[in-house]
Amino acid sequence: MIKIVIDAFGGDNAPEEIVKGAVLAINKLKDVHVVLSGDETKINEVLGSIKYNSEQLSILDAKDVITNNESPTEAIRFKKDSSLVKALDLCKSDDQVVGIISAGSTGAVLTGGFMKIGRIKGIFRPALCPVLPTVKGGCASICDCGANMDCEPKYLEQFAVMGSCYLNTLGNKKPRVALLNVGTEDHKGDTRTKETFELLKVNRHVNFVGNMEARDLLSGDYDLIVTDGFAGNVLLKSTEGAIKSLLKVMKAEIKSSLLSKIGAVFMGKTFKNIKKKFDYSIYGGAVLLGCKKLVVKAHGSSKATSICACVEQVYNMSKGKLIDKISKNLASVGIGENE
Repeated sequence: MIKIVIDAFGGDNAPEEIVKGAVLAINKLKDVHVVLSGDETKINEVLGSIKYNSEQLSILDAKDVITNNESPTEAIRFKKDSSLVKALDLCKSDDQVVGIISAGSTGAVLTGGFMKIGRIKGIFRPALCPVLPTVKGGCASICDCGANMDCEPKYLEQFAVMGSCYLNTLGNKKPRVALLNVGTEDHKGDTRTKETFELLKVNRHVNFVGNMEARDLLSGDYDLIVTDGFAGNVLLKSTEGAIKSLLKVMKAEIKSSLLSKIGAVFMGKTFKNIKKKFDYSIYGGAVLLGCKKLVVKAHGSSKATSICACVEQVYNMSKGKLIDKISKNLASVGIGENE
């Protein structure tokens, strides 16, 4: 039985959607046990109207909640009765728990991963790695997208190794790894980028295909984009913003005339397919790669289907022995030692 703990009170739609998502997951995966961390009374109120196997679900009572407005470090240190801290503590102490999921404060989840769970031996910095849909129907990941603002070339090399291992667990046996840069030519970039390029070029655990420009993120030509957390976060949010803006413009144009509205009726199925293609919720959350246990940061607005996808994500990473694979690959090329 694979045991996963979920912060039931993290996110905009907690606890209802989080609890419902957990139930969706255990109804789908019969060898998963979910521990819901949060106010037991409120969790039971949601569970009261849902059918589920009680042997696959338990509750860790926690009366407090960490909000987005709090200092992540102080919250992790002092809010010991919060749903997130209790979930992290259980994840660390219980050998049967393979990972944790939270849709709560990103800063608190990252800080908790660093402080409570700890790093795999040899990891310089854990990195946040989300999965995005591409125009070709596949997916692309960014590593890092916000956990590390300042990175050295050796950190970026580790991100490439960890990200490749992660995509292996999703079924991509030879992910195409690119380095985010201002041009695709080998000589482009600053000193750090050029040094990283040389490291990736010779790393046998990385299928390095060269530099990538930001505009090609969703092209489908790359599977893993390696960068520092600052640039990665800008890349991620600017891409999300561009897609949302484009959809708003399309909606406004459709409403602008009777002819456009009539045309939209015939294009209804096409619009639905486009929306479905770029639905991030089916891919789960962003994984904090490099921790001793599996840590998944779900989107703050996650609903039940997205939480269910996150559980499947942890399940597949556990089955694929992601943490062992990362450790083995780093050791075999001799990169990384705890600082």
